[in-house]
Amino acid sequence: MIEQAVEELTPIVGTRPACQALGVAPATIYRRRRPPEPGAPKPRPKPARALSEEEREEVRAVLYSERFVDRSPAQVCATLLDDGRYLASERTMYRILADRGETRERRDQLAHPAYTKPELLATRPNELWSWDITKLLGPAKWTYFYLYVLLDVFSRYVVGWTIQHGESARIAEQLIAQALEQQRIQPGQLTIHADRGSSMTSKPVAFLLADLGVTKTHSRPYTSTDNPYSEAQFKTLKYRPDFPDRFASILDSRSWGRGFFSWYNHEHRHSGIGLMTPAIVHYGRAEQVRDKRSSILTAAYAAHPERFVHGPPRPPALPEAVWINKPTIQEPAAH
Repeated sequence: MIEQAVEELTPIVGTRPACQALGVAPATIYRRRRPPEPGAPKPRPKPARALSEEEREEVRAVLYSERFVDRSPAQVCATLLDDGRYLASERTMYRILADRGETRERRDQLAHPAYTKPELLATRPNELWSWDITKLLGPAKWTYFYLYVLLDVFSRYVVGWTIQHGESARIAEQLIAQALEQQRIQPGQLTIHADRGSSMTSKPVAFLLADLGVTKTHSRPYTSTDNPYSEAQFKTLKYRPDFPDRFASILDSRSWGRGFFSWYNHEHRHSGIGLMTPAIVHYGRAEQVRDKRSSILTAAYAAHPERFVHGPPRPPALPEAVWINKPTIQEPAAH
């Protein structure tokens, strides 16, 4: 046994050198020489320098006081020293808190509500709109213009937009009211979806929509995918070849906006709506245009069928339903 060899060497060279020579931990030898007594372990004696129970309660009261309830023990110690007072060390304060399982936040924290994922469906124009605000760089550093855009989710048609000097609930209210009037929206017909910006959740906008019978929904906080169509439209805008690094003035930005939104609504063939323009889909001409495309493709196939190796060509399908966060369908379990 190695322990026996250690005991034989100990009188000659000492315990620690013997353990080092034989590769044994000294603590193991010491435990074997003095095995613990049978029964429950003895309680650790309280050091004479330990704080009394009254002193511990005083420390605890200070930590939970209104002045220090949201500060760490390190900050409490430093602040008390600046006040000319010493109660205990930082480590002692942590021990006092840990004894009662109180090392968590001592002030009750705000519990955020559980936000429901919006699941919105559009099967025709003017059933679901989304809107958002994005910044446009102004002529100097830290100057911006604010672009407001209202977008029909089914057709991708921009039903309203404006560029202003700031973000304002009153401007948003006026833009939405004008778009609702121009599109002749009836009560109970439309849902408007937006994120949780201050303008989107403002009371003027909420009262307007309630008065006009329009349902409003909001994205979950910090979840850009809950408003994907507005985000995609802004990306299209900012990736245009003529989109400037900065606008010289608000009149310059509005002039550019008029050209862009005219192009976007009436010339841009959108892949999400069968390569139609938003205006074609929004105003009910999509089937007519698709039939015309189909006739031309049929004639081309009849003239040269050998050129179409996959059979007669068909124009892209038109959307029947557009979702924001389409719900997942649970497949029934196999038996």
